[in-house]
Amino acid sequence: MSLDSIIQKSVASIPECLAAGYVDISSGMLLSVRTVDSHPREVLDLVAAATADLYEGPNVRTIEQLFRRARGLPEGEGAHYFQEIIVNSENLIHVFMRGKRYPSYVMVFVCRRTANLGMALTKARLAMPEIEAAV
Repeated sequence: MSLDSIIQKSVASIPECLAAGYVDISSGMLLSVRTVDSHPREVLDLVAAATADLYEGPNVRTIEQLFRRARGLPEGEGAHYFQEIIVNSENLIHVFMRGKRYPSYVMVFVCRRTANLGMALTKARLAMPEIEAAV
């Protein structure tokens, strides 16, 4: 299956999911996206750039360096501490998940705020291995 079709399948399986996108956080590019409504490309590109900032922004890098130093780990590239980030807005739940197989990529799922967060998170986690296998 292609990445696009697997993301579409994921959107259908996650409760009240409205959109999903796969982001290369090293470049800030949106590699694939599926939405139930049409959105301007500029909005989708801004979401991808914001996702990159969320995981690779200067403050996050500083925090990860401090964590590594506190744990006596080497300063270079290594484990990332922020794996999943959940953002609740007025009407939406945004679930950001860093890949385990490809940690430079983040999957973003956007659900209605009325979705059961636990179920949405569980279904999103279950979708990740199949998404990463399609890359």
